[in-house]
Amino acid sequence: MWRTLKHIGHTHRRKLIATFTLVGLENLLMLVYPIFGGWAINAVIAGNVGRALLYALVVLIMWLIGAARRSLDTRTFTRIYTQIAVPVVLEQRSRNVPHSAVTARVALSREFVSFFEEHLPIAATSLVSIFGACIMLLVIEPWVGVFAIVILLTFLRFLPRFAAASERLYYRLNNRLEQDNHYIKDGSDRQLWQHYSLVARLRVLISNREAVGYLSVGVAMSLLFGFAFTLMTLKGYGSAGHIYAVSTYLWMFAMSLDDVPRLVEQYSNLQDISRRVQVGESDDHASLNLHQEQT
Repeated sequence: MWRTLKHIGHTHRRKLIATFTLVGLENLLMLVYPIFGGWAINAVIAGNVGRALLYALVVLIMWLIGAARRSLDTRTFTRIYTQIAVPVVLEQRSRNVPHSAVTARVALSREFVSFFEEHLPIAATSLVSIFGACIMLLVIEPWVGVFAIVILLTFLRFLPRFAAASERLYYRLNNRLEQDNHYIKDGSDRQLWQHYSLVARLRVLISNREAVGYLSVGVAMSLLFGFAFTLMTLKGYGSAGHIYAVSTYLWMFAMSLDDVPRLVEQYSNLQDISRRVQVGESDDHASLNLHQEQT
């Protein structure tokens, strides 16, 4: 899988560098904006309009960078998918893969583009937010930061087992999806019911795992929030800005940790797809010809 992703990244490096530079700027601003928010709240209480408006400027810059990234995303990733799909079809044809499997694998190859377009930015944002929030909490509220790190290490301990189970489920699901066209064309009523019932059951199992992950994060976050607010209450903080900053970093940590189970599932799906679809150096010639025709 990593060889395939490395090949795509190398082939389209200039487009991807531009996109992920904007992703990095977005993450940097997301990491510091709670501090600006805390200053703005204290400025409002103190009657300082200039400092309060600084927060509005930071928010505007965040949205401008986000809009630029989303505009660039569409142009970049639609072109990348076009240059992947044709070589995949040609490679599968050369191996005499059945038509139904080729159709399914071309659709599955879209997941490689989705990895760069959606999952990698989310993964980068989640990593920056999780570790950044822990560091900022250690600075402004040390014991809350320590508790957050304990929760993070606990989840990391169970992550390999969760990933292995997800990979098995996606292997079974993708096996069935490759047979869609076959059953649509030649399957009996009974075979169609069996096929789509199994697909539905596998999707439910994947959804159940996501729900369990979501619930686990929720329970952990309720303990973290309870500990943080109890601690701040007992210590008697008088700064509204400080309380806001701590609360925002807690939410940043919580929302990013909640992304992890979904990212693991996407990784498991991509791992299985990479065994079925080859997007590698052997496809360079077809991809280059297509690119020359477009330009």
